[in-house]
Amino acid sequence: MIIVRAPLRISIGGGGTDLPSYYSLYEGEWISAAINKYVYIIVNKRFQNKLRISYSKTEEVETVDQIEHPIVREALKLLKINGGVEIVSIADIFSHTGLGSSGSFTVALLTALYTFMKNTNGWELPTRKEIAEKACHIAIDILKEPSGKQDEYISAYGGITAFYADKKGNITVEPLYPHKISLETVRELENSLLLFYTGIKRESKQALKHQEKATLEGEKDMIENLHRVKEIGREIKKALIRNDLRKFGELLDLHWQEKIKRKGTSDERINRWYQIAKENGAIGGKLIGAGGGGFFLFYCEGRKDKLRQAMKKEGLKEEHFHFDFEGVKVIADII
Repeated sequence: MIIVRAPLRISIGGGGTDLPSYYSLYEGEWISAAINKYVYIIVNKRFQNKLRISYSKTEEVETVDQIEHPIVREALKLLKINGGVEIVSIADIFSHTGLGSSGSFTVALLTALYTFMKNTNGWELPTRKEIAEKACHIAIDILKEPSGKQDEYISAYGGITAFYADKKGNITVEPLYPHKISLETVRELENSLLLFYTGIKRESKQALKHQEKATLEGEKDMIENLHRVKEIGREIKKALIRNDLRKFGELLDLHWQEKIKRKGTSDERINRWYQIAKENGAIGGKLIGAGGGGFFLFYCEGRKDKLRQAMKKEGLKEEHFHFDFEGVKVIADII
């Protein structure tokens, strides 16, 4: 039995520039942080040659092509695993909440399947970069999702990390801790960042499809918006390195003001909650992911009880977290 966990993430700056539609023309740059909320994948060898897949539903099939779950199906085909395995997925937080669960699922699944093949066929385990690229390949090239490279890479590497994409999609990974930012900054961030669930599950595909189409068609407003978001991400990185967390919070606010100009990222309720948060101590914040729902992240200094009470009154549930600095990890490998 093999058990693998992969962290979910909060996007900090530059989101949207990780899509091929943007970086293939202008290069991408973004910052993400992995958190200690995980997707777990369990892989076990079956006595029968059938395939059993358990997630929100259970599938038991004779062949890989019969699997309904698209990521599981394509991952098994990629590794040429034709049968004799059981795959179970468990998550700390359910999908469609903006925390990158689909990318984390794929990274955990591929790591578990490669570990399975190492045990059964003597395969070598791929590097984190190779796992992240294969996960992106499944989403972008095989399943043709309007997806970027942020979620898979941060889940594979963990930490508070800056990423750069050239026009060919080659990714440079720059861990900010411990090389660029201090432990003091990390602790202050953990103490000052509050995460609240809006109660709105949302499908990111629609917003990302709109962004992808507008970018490829050269829509001026969309491209200029993404340029500004990329530049704000650079400024956020500088603020973190300087340990200027007040500036970091103000830049989050600026980032959000730019992001809501994109179609499908906000609505009247979300805008009202954001304003209430600012009136109750938040310096800045943003919806995590493509927008439209999911989790709000706020930066708040001083007393945080006022913000917590205001959000609780609005029905938003707080989710406490710490940063994850391990990335994808095999936590059990029992032969």
